[in-house]
Amino acid sequence: VLAAFAIGGGAIQSLPLGTVIVATLIGSISIGILMTIIGDIGIEHGLSFPVYMRAPFGTIGTHIPSIVRGVTASCWFGINTYFGSSAINAILNLLFGFDNWVLCYILFAAFQLINTSLGIKSIERFADLAAPIIILISCWMYIALYDKAVEKGIEVWAWAENPVTGGAAFTAFMVVVMANMGFWATLAADMPSLSRFFKAPKHERNWFKRNKSQLVGSIIVMPIFNTFMVVIGAVSYIAVSNADPVNALQEAASGFILGILLLMIVLAQWSTNTSANVIPAATIFSNVGGPKIPFWVGVLIAGVIGTIAQPWNLFNVLNSALLVIGGILSSIVGILFADYYLIRKRRVNVYELYDMNGQYKYLGGFNLAGMITWIVGGVIATLLPAYSSIVGFIVGA
Repeated sequence: VLAAFAIGGGAIQSLPLGTVIVATLIGSISIGILMTIIGDIGIEHGLSFPVYMRAPFGTIGTHIPSIVRGVTASCWFGINTYFGSSAINAILNLLFGFDNWVLCYILFAAFQLINTSLGIKSIERFADLAAPIIILISCWMYIALYDKAVEKGIEVWAWAENPVTGGAAFTAFMVVVMANMGFWATLAADMPSLSRFFKAPKHERNWFKRNKSQLVGSIIVMPIFNTFMVVIGAVSYIAVSNADPVNALQEAASGFILGILLLMIVLAQWSTNTSANVIPAATIFSNVGGPKIPFWVGVLIAGVIGTIAQPWNLFNVLNSALLVIGGILSSIVGILFADYYLIRKRRVNVYELYDMNGQYKYLGGFNLAGMITWIVGGVIATLLPAYSSIVGFIVGA
């Protein structure tokens, strides 16, 4: 989706398309494995991300890294909503000559937030409708952009704007790997907030059988389609020197075809935004506020933060931001992995997690081991942006 297009557009400037695909698959599968590993917390214990975080961070300490994740998710909501509203505005402009992206943004944000407030089943039904449409129109989008490049006499699979070699090529390759991991690191950290709703056999002790739906979704399906979206962003840049498909498609297509392609972008932003961004953010804000902030209020807070962040300006710094975000959040993933698998051996006292003065109170509600680890892991990962997600995970663990 949006970040995938941006990653593809940035990568193709230095690397040929085949190399971009290999780097994207490596990054996607790697983070998919981490998503599955952390997601077991939701499958096994039914715990959301901010609630389980009380184990490594403390009953109050959990709020600090959780809010960082929540604000990040809210910003993603804003970026994807802006992107979708641009497509809606383009469709209305095409059909009726209407041009007001601000109004489109407000209405598109409202529809998404209402959809999320209605609960997981409402989101699931919408995703079931949107997914096959998105797949079909993605193929159409790729063909349209590819043909546009061929018309210009460009050999798509051999093209690179400023090809690099040697050590520079390896660094560029790793930046693509880390950018893809950084994009999905937000979801890897709080996968339990979603995985607790996944269908899984009850009382199944075998880890692989219990996580079958996760393994298929995160390690097989997600990398394939994420890579395809990165390819579309790359071909878009090759065709019209712009990785933003809304602008690219307006040059590559027209009339009814353009309207259908833009509609796909709207559906993609909506279905991704509600599950990957609004649910995690709302869950976190609701947890921080306790009983006084119900889930729907958390949804509203996510929408407000995402808009205040001025997403129309964030797209220009997306790839650089992904490297930093990836390192900070991958450090949390490393901490969760070590805490859940290595220290607790997947056994956790669920009842105590809900007792503010119980086992996980630590020092006034803070577990200093977790807090110090996260700071050290995040700082070191930020200092090594080309390897941020790997460094963050290893140092955190």
